[in-house]
Amino acid sequence: MKARIRKLVTFVEETRVEMDRAVEPPTRRAAAVGVIDNPFAGRYVEDLSLLIDIGEELGALLAERAVAALGIEGASAESYGKAAAVGENGELEHAAAVLHPKLGAPVRKVLGTGAALIPSSKKRGGPGVALDVPLGHKDAAFVRSHFDGMEVRIADAPRANEIMVAVAVTDSGRPHPRVGGLTKGEIKGVDGLR
Repeated sequence: MKARIRKLVTFVEETRVEMDRAVEPPTRRAAAVGVIDNPFAGRYVEDLSLLIDIGEELGALLAERAVAALGIEGASAESYGKAAAVGENGELEHAAAVLHPKLGAPVRKVLGTGAALIPSSKKRGGPGVALDVPLGHKDAAFVRSHFDGMEVRIADAPRANEIMVAVAVTDSGRPHPRVGGLTKGEIKGVDGLR
């Protein structure tokens, strides 16, 4: 593996009650986070292909861990998202290199599908920074019930020369969705939008 991983952390969140109303079945989401060395911290480098390759490795590893944490088959996942935070000696472009060119394909392979773009965010921050992972339906971006997010943080990451990378998946949308729009039962799955 090209990535030097210092730490792997997996978060699982299950909502059983929302506004005093039972959520049946409970909504569940999981995020797997890798804390890696940033090989380009503190210096400008034109060729970021090493980080792009690291993104491909992390896509599979983190998606597999997130799906396993939910205890479901990959194809049963409904939403996904990705995010990265670079430490103070990193650039936002380092996060982009990990997240965008190659991370998505292995995530989709683990899930068996994924026609929609994987929502993403990137930021710079120090140890304990909140990483907000945006979520959207994996096959149809216009399914409003799945517009969501998951916050994760690790007390000692990212350090100045690290990158914290997260992949999140869910087994459902938000609890008690009622803002209209395309429902998951209406998905056509042709263009990643509807």
